[in-house]
Amino acid sequence: MIRRAVVVGGSGAVGGLFVSCLASSDVEVLVVDGRPPEDGRLRYEQGDITDLGPHLAEELAAADLVLLAVPEPVAVAAVKAVAAVLRPDALLVDTLSVKQRIVAALRADAPGVEALSLNPMFAPSLGFEGRPVATVVVHDGPAARSLLDLIRLWGGRVVPVTSQEHDRLAGATQALTHAAVLGFGLALGGLGVGAAESRQIAPPPHQVLLAMLARITAGTPEVYWDVQAANPEAAAARQALADGVRRIADLLATGTEEDFAAALHEVRDGFGPELQHYRDLCARLFESV
Repeated sequence: MIRRAVVVGGSGAVGGLFVSCLASSDVEVLVVDGRPPEDGRLRYEQGDITDLGPHLAEELAAADLVLLAVPEPVAVAAVKAVAAVLRPDALLVDTLSVKQRIVAALRADAPGVEALSLNPMFAPSLGFEGRPVATVVVHDGPAARSLLDLIRLWGGRVVPVTSQEHDRLAGATQALTHAAVLGFGLALGGLGVGAAESRQIAPPPHQVLLAMLARITAGTPEVYWDVQAANPEAAAARQALADGVRRIADLLATGTEEDFAAALHEVRDGFGPELQHYRDLCARLFESV
């Protein structure tokens, strides 16, 4: 179903992942970006997706799939003009990390084309194999189902969600997690303890947190800013983190050991049937540090 694709932002990390996988599935790909892709064999055009020129409009009109791997303001601004030149059987896709605004734009400004809103919930360098892809089906159809079949073929796990569910879960799994790790790093700085010093005696939990902190701080700041600033659910996630730390402090200041144990049991009960899975996962992680 998908033979020709235009990937806007195809020279970036997320766009590049889709470009590589689409090309491996014998899809003819055009990369539209401000800089050429590393693979010089790919077709490339420098263009502004929010201000279509005649040639780019022709390329979009001939495409079975147009994928927007661009920042949210660009994607939202581009939807109406891009949808206007697509064929009715074509598919318009975004890869934003926040869904409610872009899904509203797709519903309002792209009613005549198929549309998916995807979020690969992993660093693009890791690849699709065994990893979840949050999927909001905005306008279903054969091309949408064809792309989801390709993602499964690449090893990805398609996880259907609504835009509201996505942003709530992303707030908990991304914004909360990143804030906790960055807060840990800032706390270490406040204590005057550096990684080189702590590594001498660091137990496995500390080393795992340091590893996550190193990965985040070595990444692209804009990505982590977007996770915190763009998601409407992120503020509640950070507040919940602050409340959790405050609750621990209050338990130690005024509670008893039994109160502390009750809090641990409350958190443990939240795992439900997943408790053993995560205990085993932790054991495997600790074997490598």
